[in-house]
Amino acid sequence: MKILYVEDEVELGTWVNKDLTERGYKVKWLKDGEEALGYAEDSDIVILDVMLPGLDGFSIGKRIKKALPKLPVIMLSARSQVDDKLEGLQFADDYLTKPFHPDELVARIMVLLRRFDRIIPSEMKVQHLTYLPKQFQLFDSEIGEEIVLTAKQLHIFDYLVKHGNQIMTKEQIYESVWEETYLEGDKTLMVHIRYLREKIEKNPAKPTIIETIRGIGYRLKQ
Repeated sequence: MKILYVEDEVELGTWVNKDLTERGYKVKWLKDGEEALGYAEDSDIVILDVMLPGLDGFSIGKRIKKALPKLPVIMLSARSQVDDKLEGLQFADDYLTKPFHPDELVARIMVLLRRFDRIIPSEMKVQHLTYLPKQFQLFDSEIGEEIVLTAKQLHIFDYLVKHGNQIMTKEQIYESVWEETYLEGDKTLMVHIRYLREKIEKNPAKPTIIETIRGIGYRLKQ
């Protein structure tokens, strides 16, 4: 699960980031909200402080919800007045007052992940393939054999299958897998997709699993 965490208070942010990471979450911690919307697109949930430098958390949260209404948002604030909570809950899905116990934050995260169907299933079917996301294992279910992928091939497949039937841009895929800025014209992703298709498609020349969306990116068809 990918968490976007926006908090400018370094001591608190370090503590929350460390706790969530140790629990197995992949956390992107930002100290202001300027880039929040861009990172939100590839997140499963957003945890957003109200008091931030520049744009406040309410403004950022409203922008995220307008662009990504199915992305759960938790607001964090030391402001416990009813009016502040009501303002936050006009758009956010939960409002947690500081100080809080980490177990309570995680419990609220899990509630929202379940409500928004973002819990990763133990098994995912893709045509003749069976994928076990928690073990990062892929099998050909027709012959019962594991398909061995390289680390990058597996990361690409994992990203696409978790965004099944969605058109994902080359930039989104590359920046998620390589965690670097995509440069227009770079053929690295295309080459990895070609080799990945050779391992998972029945006919790599006529792929039915990973579809090329010309000029945009790729889509995994389930």
